[in-house]
Amino acid sequence: METYKSASPKFSWKALGIALIFFWYFSTFLQVVIVASGYSGTNGLRDSLLFSSLWLIPILLLPRLTKVLAALIGIVLWAASVSALGYYVIYGQEFSQSVLFVMFETNANEASEYLSQYFSLKMIAVVVVYTLIALFLWTRLRPVYLPKMWRWIVSIGLLYGLILNPIVVNTGINHQPIESSLNSLASRLEPAAPWQFVTGYYQYRQQLTEMDKLLSKNNQLPPLANLKDSSGNAPRTLVLVIGESTQRGRMSLYGYPRETTPGLDELHKTDPRLTVFNNVVTSRPYTIEILQQALTFADEQNPDLYLTQPSLMNMMKQAGYKTFWITNQQTMTERNTMLTVFSKQTDQQYYMNQQRTQSAREYDTNVLGPFQKVLNDPAPKKFIIVHLLGTHIKYKFRYPENEGVFDGNTQHLPAGLTADQVATYNDYDSAQHFNDKVVTQIIKDYRATDPNGFLLYFSDHGEEVYDTPPHQTQGRNEETPTRHMYTIPFLVWTSSSWQATHPRDFSVDVNRKYSSSQLIHTWSDLAGLTYQGYDATRSITSPEFVQATRWIGNPYKKNGLKDYDALPYGDQVGNQ
Repeated sequence: METYKSASPKFSWKALGIALIFFWYFSTFLQVVIVASGYSGTNGLRDSLLFSSLWLIPILLLPRLTKVLAALIGIVLWAASVSALGYYVIYGQEFSQSVLFVMFETNANEASEYLSQYFSLKMIAVVVVYTLIALFLWTRLRPVYLPKMWRWIVSIGLLYGLILNPIVVNTGINHQPIESSLNSLASRLEPAAPWQFVTGYYQYRQQLTEMDKLLSKNNQLPPLANLKDSSGNAPRTLVLVIGESTQRGRMSLYGYPRETTPGLDELHKTDPRLTVFNNVVTSRPYTIEILQQALTFADEQNPDLYLTQPSLMNMMKQAGYKTFWITNQQTMTERNTMLTVFSKQTDQQYYMNQQRTQSAREYDTNVLGPFQKVLNDPAPKKFIIVHLLGTHIKYKFRYPENEGVFDGNTQHLPAGLTADQVATYNDYDSAQHFNDKVVTQIIKDYRATDPNGFLLYFSDHGEEVYDTPPHQTQGRNEETPTRHMYTIPFLVWTSSSWQATHPRDFSVDVNRKYSSSQLIHTWSDLAGLTYQGYDATRSITSPEFVQATRWIGNPYKKNGLKDYDALPYGDQVGNQ
């Protein structure tokens, strides 16, 4: 009697393709919608495709259990992904680490109120359709048979290539801390279900620990010695507006030939209480690094003083002000932990941007509502910080799609730009135009309250957008600095009542060479605050001002500091 050995099941590309589509579906469906809508870039789509592929591993190793394993995994992926989809349907925003941070900080009552917003006919219809598609894909699944050795080779390859290799390269070869490698991996896993919850909680705990350490150190700092307020007890409201990536050379307010700042141009012509300072630069071309100096007593030659001396926020609270922080910046992220620490040094915070990435549509008009609310707060002495997203890259995401006022503009362009570079150049000017609208509105809203006080606006740093010959650089890099990375707007609007009790003629000060790293001394001077450590020679508005070297660069790097005024000139106006 003859016996026959049954043939091994054949490998099927179709079965593999359907399995990939099934696992991709739960993460990439939303990412495709996001990319198609122009809401954000393709990085999330790329990472969701890559890391969703990890779910192939169990069905490759146990092909006979394909449907059972896919059902179990699919339930988890569905639950995680439907939460992200629901959030997008309701709020028009991508589910992000910032949202998770808010959720982790939320009590049960707040959570139930939050979840109740999901129950609508539209939401139910979306979830039903989304679920039916997932079920259909599950019914089409078939085992993916590979020879036993290849099952392990492919599975180990996926695991190593996506998870282990980045850690081996970054930590084992490039000697980065393991925490840095894990954080980098976590950020890439974030678009893929259900990793946004896993990595979100990991990063939440890690950043909460770091933030608590910094806040604890800040709370233990002794107050400023001999603090005196020459303004007495009169009710007042002082406002600090911090811009983002806005170089003054691309503002018509500073002579740029395109009309990028019509609102501020008009205010400057019609309101003598608005003073425009022409020659202020930043010391670092990065947000966190400059704010560690501008909002504290640190500077380029003493970069760590932000850890050992009170901040501007601490100072204003000590002077008896109720303090507020309104931000349209991402705050609850690893990179921005320091921003969170600064914001938590105020009495009340408004976090308006819950996006997963900066490269997503988010408009600074978000801050106008909270600003109005805070202006009406009954506290007699108020200090308000408004932190804008400004003209941060991706520039086209900083303004509504119908407000690209320089789209297709061919006037006043540097020579030799490609079509893509022209588009980016124009996007930046359109972002400037929208930023002008927001800053102008903030000033007008403040002015409308007939305040006793002043408003100061400056940008954290500038931006090089093909301004400097040979017109091929875009962004910021202090290793290869250009003037446009450092030149910033610096404006002060003073109310009539404040001017009456604090008479100053700023017109003689507007061309002084100044660095925003010394901002705390200018603010103290304007606010009428003196204390041990205040230096009037470092205030741009003080009669005692003394011009000093404007250092730029990395203060932690040997020979990292450069004299800004020694940099070569570009060919744009407005950059002195």
